[in-house]
Amino acid sequence: MANSTDNRVFGRRQQQQHVIILASGDKVRHMTVRPWMTALAVCFIGVLAIGYLAATSYLVLRDNLIGASMARQARMQHDYEDRIAALRSQVDRVTSRQLLDQQVVENKVEKLLEQQMALSSRHGRLGSLLDRAEENGVLPKTVPVPASRPDAPEEHASLESPSQAIATLTGASEPTEATPDNVTLAYVPLRQTVADRADRVFSKVTLSLKSIEHEQLERIAKLTDGASGTADEIDTILQRSGIDVAELRSGGEQDAVGGPYIAPQPVSAAFDSSLDDLDSALTRLEQMRDTARRLPFANPAPGKDITSHFGNRVDPFLGKLAMHAGVDFREQTGGEIRSTGAGTVTVAGPSGGYGNMVEVDHGFGLTTRYGHMSRIIAHVGDTVAAGDLIGRAGSTGRSTGAHLHYEVRRNGVAVDPMHFLNAGLKLDSLLD
Repeated sequence: MANSTDNRVFGRRQQQQHVIILASGDKVRHMTVRPWMTALAVCFIGVLAIGYLAATSYLVLRDNLIGASMARQARMQHDYEDRIAALRSQVDRVTSRQLLDQQVVENKVEKLLEQQMALSSRHGRLGSLLDRAEENGVLPKTVPVPASRPDAPEEHASLESPSQAIATLTGASEPTEATPDNVTLAYVPLRQTVADRADRVFSKVTLSLKSIEHEQLERIAKLTDGASGTADEIDTILQRSGIDVAELRSGGEQDAVGGPYIAPQPVSAAFDSSLDDLDSALTRLEQMRDTARRLPFANPAPGKDITSHFGNRVDPFLGKLAMHAGVDFREQTGGEIRSTGAGTVTVAGPSGGYGNMVEVDHGFGLTTRYGHMSRIIAHVGDTVAAGDLIGRAGSTGRSTGAHLHYEVRRNGVAVDPMHFLNAGLKLDSLLD
């Protein structure tokens, strides 16, 4: 009964205790369970339950978290792969365009080199024509061809060589500075493409060459007009003097020319045509001057008076009308007698009424005779030029006194020497 009733102490309540009895055979054990031990067991069990619940929640949510992370990484990888593919596509397009631009640049550089080679060949041909023009006295004081082109460093760089020109052209196409937006896997744009720069340089060089060619055409045209004008003036003087150069050339010797027939080259530009015109004009001028220099236009006795003209006159020995086939010049015995044109001496010796005579063949069917010489200096077969001394004046043969009898014959027929002497006075300034 004492165990069943509660023992009470005044002012304090006795704590309840639980006893656990364990019996095993003859042995009996008991354990008193105190309240704090119960609380500790409850707390431990609660902690275990919370840990179990937390572990279960983690295991349940982990798959979702891992799946979401893998999906995010997959999306990022896909985005990067798409971006890399886009960049590769851009790089391929840029590479293809650069190859096309390089080909365009090489083609344009080749064209520029062709123009440069054409200009060099033209310069060589033009140089020979200018030398001929200077020799013929038709070259103006100003230089007809610019010594250098306008200053254009880009053009000079483009004309050096294809590789150097391409390097020069591509050197200016540098990328812009990287910005925060295009630092990572970003396409860097170009300021100016190679093809655009090549077009600009090619246009400048072409315009420069066109300007030079236009200036050359103008000045070549002036040279052509000058040469043609001088040749026409010589021809006009000869025609007015009764001398047809075309007839003389057709009636005399013909230039030795020949060769196999080859089709003419096509005229590629007005410049080549102008060079051909200048060449033809200079050739014609040279032929006219060469013909004029070979013809007997000089005076055989400069400064001497004419005592008898060409034509009918009273014969000094017979006293009746007779044909005088030449012109007589008053001369002193021993006076110099000079050839009036270039040619070959065909006669040098006594010749009947001419006395001591020299005959010079000038070609084109023209010959000159110098009679009544006191002394003959030239010899048969000698080649003489205008102004060369061929003899001394005298009074040999059928003569009344010391003088020079001068004749000009065309195809063996005597013509008036005054036509040639007057033409020579007009041609002095044109033959220099």
